[in-house]
Amino acid sequence: MRKWIALLLLAGTAAILFWTPRGNSQETTGGFTDYKVISHAMGGIRDHAYTNSYEAFIANYEKGNRVFEVDLLLTEDGNLVARHEWTQAMTELLQQEGQLPEARQAARLTYNEFKNSKILGAYAPLDWQDIMDLMERYPDIYIVTDMKEQDSEDRKRQLSLLVRSAQARDPQLLERVVPQIYNRPMLETVKAVYDFPSIIYTLYATQDTDDEVVDFVAENDIEAVTIPEQRVTRSFLSKLKKAGAAAYVNTINEPADANRFKRMGANGVYSDFLTEKEVESAGWLYALGK
Repeated sequence: MRKWIALLLLAGTAAILFWTPRGNSQETTGGFTDYKVISHAMGGIRDHAYTNSYEAFIANYEKGNRVFEVDLLLTEDGNLVARHEWTQAMTELLQQEGQLPEARQAARLTYNEFKNSKILGAYAPLDWQDIMDLMERYPDIYIVTDMKEQDSEDRKRQLSLLVRSAQARDPQLLERVVPQIYNRPMLETVKAVYDFPSIIYTLYATQDTDDEVVDFVAENDIEAVTIPEQRVTRSFLSKLKKAGAAAYVNTINEPADANRFKRMGANGVYSDFLTEKEVESAGWLYALGK
């Protein structure tokens, strides 16, 4: 019996060291890379992804998540709002067809159209002011930005609007905003607007080789890299770690997959539905040999 108790204690200690979750913190004491889960599009709610909604944020915050990726676009009248894309497919996914005229269902919406169109008939859409409200109300969260505008000038406008709004309210908020960049030149675009303390280089849109990514990360002190699932290798993860960058894999919704990538060397995952606690549980199972 004593032997089994000792083994369980050792396994439990290993799991704790392996995952080091911080799901119940009331203020930020480290950085966003202390966490293993980045909630994709504010996280899923009731099996629905991509809502970027207030209720999705609350649901995932209450489950212990503290890092939230949000999709950002400009409305027709130049406001910054949380939406993945202006398409008919997205309007249908968010079940907003009955709230918008047919001619507006695949269009870039005005701010009023956006704010007055409930998501899934019940959930509140967020603009950047709303997100800053959340950051003030919940001082232990980080916001990872996914700038969805395709035109480089529109992305500059997004960044400028984001920064100006935060500086007007509380410049300290920008310490908890983590922009994603999609290619190497975009780093200079971001820095020209504001020198954010943390940057994520997300690789879904780049043709950079692994070695080019590693060199760029090392030369520019990039804090994290987001890697599509199909591009993950032990070698790449090892090189990124040596270069000083945390690696996140996107988008992963099964605990076993998150655990597999963590064992390969990833810091964590982007996920619609996983929580810090679930990832912690996966770590315990691995430590126990399950």
